[in-house]
Amino acid sequence: MPSTDLTGGYRVLSYLDPSEPNHAPLKTLLFYLLSHRRQQVIPKFREVYGDLFGLMENDLARVGKANFGVHNDAAAFGFLCQGLLGRDPAKSALGRDGPKLITKWVLFQLSPLLSLGLPTLVEDTLLHSLRLPPALVKKDYDRLADFFRDAAKAVVDEGERLGIAREEAVHNILFALCFNSFGGMKILFPTLVKWLGRAGARVHGRLATEVRGAVRDNGGEVTMKALAEMPLVKSAVYEALRIEPPVAMQYGRAKRDMVVESHDYGYEVREGEMLFGYQPMATKDPRVFARPEEYVPDRFLGEDGARLLRHVVWSNGPETAAPTLHDKQCAGKDFVVLVARLLLVELFLRYDSFDVEVGTSTLGSSVTVTSLKKATF
Repeated sequence: MPSTDLTGGYRVLSYLDPSEPNHAPLKTLLFYLLSHRRQQVIPKFREVYGDLFGLMENDLARVGKANFGVHNDAAAFGFLCQGLLGRDPAKSALGRDGPKLITKWVLFQLSPLLSLGLPTLVEDTLLHSLRLPPALVKKDYDRLADFFRDAAKAVVDEGERLGIAREEAVHNILFALCFNSFGGMKILFPTLVKWLGRAGARVHGRLATEVRGAVRDNGGEVTMKALAEMPLVKSAVYEALRIEPPVAMQYGRAKRDMVVESHDYGYEVREGEMLFGYQPMATKDPRVFARPEEYVPDRFLGEDGARLLRHVVWSNGPETAAPTLHDKQCAGKDFVVLVARLLLVELFLRYDSFDVEVGTSTLGSSVTVTSLKKATF
């Protein structure tokens, strides 16, 4: 667990065990955060990400390419704050600084896991052996906390009704929106665009046909009903979450003696021992998934595809399960899948196909869009 100096002095929900008294009220608060403005999620996403694609078209016209990650960072933070809190951070004291402040703060928490491309000895010494001093990002974090104290008052009020101290609620909301949600969209959305960009025009055509047909059949509106009629879109999102889970590594301490089983063996684990899990070892298991290293967008269609979903575990639990107050499955599991589907809907309502160039990044993939072919049908 990173230093609590990075989270206002509080152990936030992500680092609480379900047996601890604060776990259930804090997770209840996050369920409330995700649901209390649910009618605003789709329209606000379409508005903000519509602007994103407009900016990318301008970049393509001007310089022949567009950095998806840079535009996505601004859009993700703007959407989360406007959609879930009803506040535009660009019109606050934060201005447009939110994404860069969050990214710097997140790096201080994830530094033991990261590689910046420096010589191994330097990285192991500076990043993997010593904690980066939280004092170096305190002013940045304080600016974020000031914004959320004001913008999230309605959610903090609900936290107070649940018995959560107001300041503790503020820091948990900040962590949920900035580390979990923004951080997730910062990694997942470029990953999704990368794999779909590589999938080619034939896959793009199938997705565009499905998206436009479902929207047309629902009065030209993007609704939950229309989304339910887009099984290929949903499968394409699940496949991105399978092939490249946004959070590949998990740690946990065993609460009891247990045996962890693979297909062929069992491993004794003793109470108190630290476990490390690397998700892609499971989500690319060739005895579960055919062609595990390939991005197969229709992998999860039909009954056979549905049966595979229990092996998609990006959310710290099977995709077939729902998070509860008594487990550590991601509270925003369904929200993440929803917004990823909305990204594809917005993309394929506007464009028949697109091309990308892919590079590496400290967090996830660096994706540059080199063409956007506007919708022709």
